[in-house]
Amino acid sequence: MTADRDYVLEGLEDPAEILVDRWGVPHLYASSLYDVFRVQGFNAARDRLWQLDFWRRRGLGLLAEAFGPSLVDRDRATRLFVYRGDMHSDWLAYGSDTKRVATAFVEGVNAYIRLALDDRRLLPFEFDALGYEPALWSPEDVVRIRSNGLYYNLDQEVARALVLRDFGPQVEDLRRRREPPVDLIVPEGLDLSLIPDDVLGVYRLAIDPPDLSGAAAVVPEGSNNWVLAASRTTTGRPLLANDPHRALSAPSLRYLAHLSAPGLDVIGAGEPALPGISIGHNGYIAFGLTIFAIDQEDLYVYETNPDEPLE
Repeated sequence: MTADRDYVLEGLEDPAEILVDRWGVPHLYASSLYDVFRVQGFNAARDRLWQLDFWRRRGLGLLAEAFGPSLVDRDRATRLFVYRGDMHSDWLAYGSDTKRVATAFVEGVNAYIRLALDDRRLLPFEFDALGYEPALWSPEDVVRIRSNGLYYNLDQEVARALVLRDFGPQVEDLRRRREPPVDLIVPEGLDLSLIPDDVLGVYRLAIDPPDLSGAAAVVPEGSNNWVLAASRTTTGRPLLANDPHRALSAPSLRYLAHLSAPGLDVIGAGEPALPGISIGHNGYIAFGLTIFAIDQEDLYVYETNPDEPLE
């Protein structure tokens, strides 16, 4: 490991270290929990600033500002799905100190952005090539941007409704197995004939990855995981296999890091725009992240008054 530069990170309580090993994995050492998240944000921006800015623009509906009017419709669709509810309750749904963690992380991201704007040699080449600058983050951006999640059940609910509309339950039984095997009952008051074929058009425009190259391909994604009990392994220890089926991309969806601070010592993968580690281990347990077949989405289609669009 080598260290070759000192940085001044505003808000840091005490000196911290970033050691990058021969595989390019950053090992972050700090003397307080929130300092290590500040350093994580700073280093993520140092390694992935253009990706971070692109994700922010995609997630908040700000792509057209940098990439032109062809993305206005996508931005409009995205903004329809951006969370605008009560942030206090949203923060608490994640954990009592989530806002403080996200704030520290964003302070680190913004510290590097300011540093790079003062010394443009630190900016990734994409910004000069495309003629725009990175924007500063707010802590709320971390939880409002949900562009990289996998959500399946809404597509399946709509597909089921359209098959029932056109062919009936016998064909739907052949199309997809239901787990558990329950009888199909159309809810009272739901007229399937009113559901248009393109009912998910705006939704798909909002959540599907933008195609800036003209060569985008649909890549199936999913997940699986399994666990072996200690009684079934030769080592006498349990074994966790975590297998998220995400598309290979450059830069990657995943971002590896090791975080070490009082009360925290964890290594693994997360995403560059998120604090912490999603898939990894500490000194005691391993943990993973995969998609799970649960009912986590519902579709609401509002018929508005053409004379008063907000009604």
